[in-house]
Amino acid sequence: MNNTLLIIEDNSQNLYLMRFLLEKNGFTVIEATDGRKGIEMALAHKPAGILLDIQLPEMDGYAVAAELKKHRELDEVPIIAVTSYAMVGDRENVLAAGATGYIEKPINPETFVAEIGKFL
Repeated sequence: MNNTLLIIEDNSQNLYLMRFLLEKNGFTVIEATDGRKGIEMALAHKPAGILLDIQLPEMDGYAVAAELKKHRELDEVPIIAVTSYAMVGDRENVLAAGATGYIEKPINPETFVAEIGKFL
């Protein structure tokens, strides 16, 4: 079973916390700090899931999700937006761009891994 998750996140503190929680629960974590690198890594590694920040340098998470959805080999890979975008309509916009799920930041360390598990 593939237990590799790709985190596309440019904030080092958020990245550290997510990595720590996921690795503690048996996942292998790979990471990218910008959208273009994240797309490259997704295609190269075909992870079990992708955790995607929306506020990224160069290419925002909406564009990353839309680009990932263009690749058939990633059709079965859930994209979970992990974002501080929490205004009315943000969730819908993220899902419309191609995300499978949505988790608001700040994440809850006690429930984060279970929330991710719902989409895998």
